Amino acid sequence: MSTVTKKELVDRIAQSTQTKRVLVKSVIQHFLDEIVAELVEGNRLEFRDFGVFETRIRAARDARNPKTLEQVHIPAKRTVKFKMGRIMKQTLGNNQE
Repeated sequence: MSTVTKKELVDRIAQSTQTKRVLVKSVIQHFLDEIVAELVEGNRLEFRDFGVFETRIRAARDARNPKTLEQVHIPAKRTVKFKMGRIMKQTLGNNQE
């Protein structure tokens, strides 16, 4: 498994669409910025057949430091949950290693 960066995605999209890298990079960055802005507002983002992004509140809890065994309070925090859509599930399910 390898890591794909935003730069690599920009290069691939620019090449396959015959579009300038600068424009593709700008569009992708604006898209990502809009996703973050909507999640900050508490909105749910649904991309049909791809998946759904939504924020959840992770409850506060008490944990233990494994080195010192000291009890530590971890406050509640917001996280992002992603649920795969139908096509992604089918595609990933068919490409098992």
